Amino acid sequence: MRTPILAALLSLVGLPALACETFTIGNLMIEHAWSRATIGAERPGVLYVEITNTGSADDALVGIATPVAEMPMLHETVVTDGVASMPHAMSVPVPAGQTVALAPGGYHGMLMGLTTTLKEGEGFPVTLTFRDAGEVTVPVEVLSMQAEGPDCEHAGQ
Repeated sequence: MRTPILAALLSLVGLPALACETFTIGNLMIEHAWSRATIGAERPGVLYVEITNTGSADDALVGIATPVAEMPMLHETVVTDGVASMPHAMSVPVPAGQTVALAPGGYHGMLMGLTTTLKEGEGFPVTLTFRDAGEVTVPVEVLSMQAEGPDCEHAGQ
């Protein structure tokens, strides 16, 4: 029920500052949720986000869900002998007192089986599931295909 409501709200508000908002669940702070625009729905999309664990106990991101992908998964970019691969990751560790970034070249969400084209300037909800903290749904801002991340220093100016 939360996902359709959040999707409706996202269509009513301006998205440029959404990736710069902070969401909290337990001792975890979630910031900078973004994706890149896609040419169509045939190729997978990506999900990037920063997670800060302000607590004294480790946690882990164990799953992602979104209505824009039939099969969202966690992946990690691994380079072996100069060859990059992106194997499935069962979880992403979120150590106590540290920030973990799902970012280009490292851990990321792979959005397989897109149900729609991801268009720059639009957004979509994603539910992050953590081993201990539980679930939180956050808005994801779709940036350009060349983007390296949201410009939160200038948001709202």
